Amino acid sequence: MKEEHKPVNSIFIKFDPEKREQITALLDQPVLARLATANPKTYQPHVVPLWYRWDGESVWISGFSSTRKFRELIANPKCAILIEPANPKESKIQGILFEGAADIIREDRALVIEKATQIYLRYLGEAGTQETEPQSWIHDPENLVAKLKPTKVFAW
Repeated sequence: MKEEHKPVNSIFIKFDPEKREQITALLDQPVLARLATANPKTYQPHVVPLWYRWDGESVWISGFSSTRKFRELIANPKCAILIEPANPKESKIQGILFEGAADIIREDRALVIEKATQIYLRYLGEAGTQETEPQSWIHDPENLVAKLKPTKVFAW
């Protein structure tokens, strides 16, 4: 399922048109992303694989507030998200690294449910997203979403 994107984010302007096309092609694939956070007291890095959705401007992720990744994002919103191709040998681009500070959305439950549903649709499809377990995660009061509008992007 190919997603429609808004016009290219100005942060991608530094890349030539061919590289921008490669970036968009990779972001269209439902591959795992890796989120890097840091413990605000010990600075110990923490990296976890997760599902994401790119909307043309921001990377959206979903999870429970009790998880380490979200506890750390709440305490220290600075993070990085790495997206790599499923098969690097067949890809013209090997990775995209987004850096910035995440905005945590928890109070606007309609937005949390909307964005979490969009993420699940990417990976599970319509039928899979409607199953009992994903629906319980999406609607759980502990579920929240984070939006990373990158301040830096690296691609290679």
